[in-house]
Amino acid sequence: MLSKKTKYALHALTYLGKNRDQKTVLIQDISEEYGISHKFLENILLELKKAGILGSKKGKGGGYYLIKDPKEVPLSKVIRLLEGPIALLPCVSLNYYEPCSECKNEVKCGLNKVMIEVRDETLKILENKTLSDILDKE
Repeated sequence: MLSKKTKYALHALTYLGKNRDQKTVLIQDISEEYGISHKFLENILLELKKAGILGSKKGKGGGYYLIKDPKEVPLSKVIRLLEGPIALLPCVSLNYYEPCSECKNEVKCGLNKVMIEVRDETLKILENKTLSDILDKE
């Protein structure tokens, strides 16, 4: 299940994508639109900025803006940035692998094999879905 932080990030990105004709968007506008705490949203937007998805401008006319085309923002990137691994078990994670402490033989573990399939199918979808796909459905 996605955390509120990730859902809010996706809402904010959607708002910024819908308002690309504006040079910048104020945090307050996004906060009011989705009922997100201003401070919490500010932290989320800073993480997205550090990841190279958003830019910001200070001063009069300042705010946040997308620096990437919505088609270039895969959902997998946003989810990994804010949630960490996409895999449901650490022993099948591509980027955050850890062996399971209770598993005696990972090579023969049926749960491991099934969760690899789940991970692969989930990744296939999330890597091929972008911010643009969300915008297209609104």
